[in-house]
Amino acid sequence: MAVQVTENAPTVALGPAVALSCRECGQRNPLGPIFACQDCFGPLEVAYDLPSGDPEGLKKQIEAGPDNIWRYAPLLPVPADVADKPNLNPGFTKLVQADRLAAELGVTGGLYVKDDSGNPTHSFKDRVVAIAVEAARAFGFTTLSCSSTGNLAGAVGAAARRAGFQSCVFIPHDLEAGKVVMAAVYGGDLVGIEGNYDDVNRFCSELIGDPLGEGWGFVNVNLRPYYGEGSKTLAYEICEQLGWRLPDQIVIPIASGSQLTKIDKGLKELIALGLVEDKPYKIFGAQAEGCSPVSAAFKAGHDVVRPQKPKTIAKSLAIGNPADGPYVLDIARRTGGAVEDVNDEQIVDAIKLLARTEGIFAETAGGVTVGVTKKLIEDGLLDPSLTTVVLNTGDGLKTLDAVAPTSGPTATIRPDLDAFRAAGLAG
Repeated sequence: MAVQVTENAPTVALGPAVALSCRECGQRNPLGPIFACQDCFGPLEVAYDLPSGDPEGLKKQIEAGPDNIWRYAPLLPVPADVADKPNLNPGFTKLVQADRLAAELGVTGGLYVKDDSGNPTHSFKDRVVAIAVEAARAFGFTTLSCSSTGNLAGAVGAAARRAGFQSCVFIPHDLEAGKVVMAAVYGGDLVGIEGNYDDVNRFCSELIGDPLGEGWGFVNVNLRPYYGEGSKTLAYEICEQLGWRLPDQIVIPIASGSQLTKIDKGLKELIALGLVEDKPYKIFGAQAEGCSPVSAAFKAGHDVVRPQKPKTIAKSLAIGNPADGPYVLDIARRTGGAVEDVNDEQIVDAIKLLARTEGIFAETAGGVTVGVTKKLIEDGLLDPSLTTVVLNTGDGLKTLDAVAPTSGPTATIRPDLDAFRAAGLAG
């Protein structure tokens, strides 16, 4: 899997990463804090010279590594000594065999929930931020920043403090209270922007070009090519936890779409490296009905994703103009998958279903993936006889407002046995 590099050689040591490649025209750029192609303005992603020729040896090296994402350091844009640096060490979260949920949904081929609520700040964002931190170190940034729908703000705040950076993160003004508190508690600057996420993201893009933003690494803007690679570790872990085999089907939430595209990239890398057997797999995208531009495009057979104004309880997925939307469409169609959406009521029902069957309290994004999985099965688009993995990307304690109105005490009684019996709860 060696790559050919242009005359511009990398000037920083980021492991096997050798260049930034344009996803549209293929133009190569040296490693640096850039995110758009200078020729066609297409998005850039990391290109590698990955280890090859000894898959069994690489498996053993990975399995002997730490119980976090740094076990996959040979496949990531990070220095070889990354595990020795101060960071939050996210990853290697549980892959839960969800037999009770499977029974409820009629899945017979094996159903698993990849539960990323076990990360340090209780969402998958710790993975992507950890990679971005290493790029920020390499490029000499002093402040970490981001535009965020909530989870990323907390992940950046925590990772910055652990790694010794200043932080300043930007969020929509109306986020869930739990996410606001978690982003603020680490002591960095937290700025609410009047508007939705797309307004926040536009503001951050302007700030990058202003002297005020000098020395700032925006993890999901000028560090985006590196940041996105963190999502590949979900693919690596799922396959390793399945005994080094690919799942037949995987259901992934869509916000910007980057997570889905990078999971696909990770699966393809594992195949190319000989770490898993090459076989077909299907990727399904999941959105909330109140912010479903990619789902709408998929159902209409369009290649262009038309922006929407978000209105949904799944605020972590509320990106009305998803940057990777067209690439999500390509992947869903190429793999034989689909992109589907569910409404707010279905999201809440799915959160409760997962909690009731598997003891996993998912945030609203997890309700979206479980709800979409149920809908895909009912519509005959997802085969219940195949091995299926559903992603839960965050902790339900961050989105309590979604379930609070319908979740409370079964009964309130006096502290005596007669009152308990009268409530009809005994026996």
